[in-house]
Amino acid sequence: MKNYIITCLSLLLIASCAQAPEEKTAELESAQPDTHVTEQMVSVSNAQQQSVGIEVGTPQMENISAVLSLQGKIDVPPQSTISLSFPLGGYLKSTNMLPGMHVRKGQILAELEDMQFIQLQQDYLTAKEKLLLAESEFNRQKDLNASKASSDRVFQQARAELETQRILASALSQKLEVIGIDPNKLRADKISRSVSVVSPINGFVSKVNVNVGKYTAPTDMLFELVNPSDIHLVLNVFEKDLSALSVGQRVYAYTNAEPDQKFPAEIILITKSLDEDRMAEVHCHFEKYSPALVPGMFINGEVSISSKKALTVPEDALVRWENKFYVFTDQGSGKFEMVNVKPGVINAGKQQIEASGIDDTTRLVVKNAYALLMKIKNTEKDG
Repeated sequence: MKNYIITCLSLLLIASCAQAPEEKTAELESAQPDTHVTEQMVSVSNAQQQSVGIEVGTPQMENISAVLSLQGKIDVPPQSTISLSFPLGGYLKSTNMLPGMHVRKGQILAELEDMQFIQLQQDYLTAKEKLLLAESEFNRQKDLNASKASSDRVFQQARAELETQRILASALSQKLEVIGIDPNKLRADKISRSVSVVSPINGFVSKVNVNVGKYTAPTDMLFELVNPSDIHLVLNVFEKDLSALSVGQRVYAYTNAEPDQKFPAEIILITKSLDEDRMAEVHCHFEKYSPALVPGMFINGEVSISSKKALTVPEDALVRWENKFYVFTDQGSGKFEMVNVKPGVINAGKQQIEASGIDDTTRLVVKNAYALLMKIKNTEKDG
């Protein structure tokens, strides 16, 4: 009897030990969350998919009248940007210019004064009088030489003096014109100690580098002027989209602040080199200048390109992370894999994509894909 009791107790102990791991395993399984995440894989329960609105579908092969969306900025070519300096140094007497002010060709931008302006005018008037004297002496020696009353040597000296004074007067005249003084209107009683700095173009002031009382050297830039008639648009385009663009294509530019206001432009140049991001520059000329277009302003551009057959997904199927684009393919049983794709053009809410192993039969998330991206990235942070 005693042996029988011991045997029964042993069997009960063995059974209880075998049952404990099974119950612990069941408890651990029941404690697992509905979502399991790895670096590129996420598992989501059906309940969670419904709660956040995740939908699964397949890409579509469609003929799209593609609109290529590009980004860039307003730029000014070098020939339309003028760094204005003055040939001679001087002290700034007055100016009322401010950046952004519009100016007309010939408009006075500033007044400079200096003793050398006075000296230059004096030298010209003196040279002009000496020229008259040299002309008179030359004509007198010419007549005397004709009658043999003076030697040829004296006549040649008079002619050399005349040419010397003519050269000097002409050179000083050119110097006066360079600094904006008309030598034909200069008189002894009209010598001025100041000169005017005038605008050579119609445009606007982009920079002012002087203030009243400052001495400016010939190498100093006083003002920077911009000719707005040649303001143009520079757009950045990826290497893969270059073949779709050509000179003469119409571009519609718009700002983020006013996307409904379109500025028509035309492609005039496509650069033949790529930067480190595999992008090229496309230069466009606006059909009509608008004061709203300011150099350096970031702007968007849309270019219509020829229709083609392409694999497309809804825009909501594509996510962006660290300058790369991804979709989530359905692996079954609530598992989704994050796959890198190359985006193309966007048209009517559809995004063109290219990726190895993805075709029109691949099941992937077509709505609220960002919910899965956030689940992956938040889990990485928590880990």
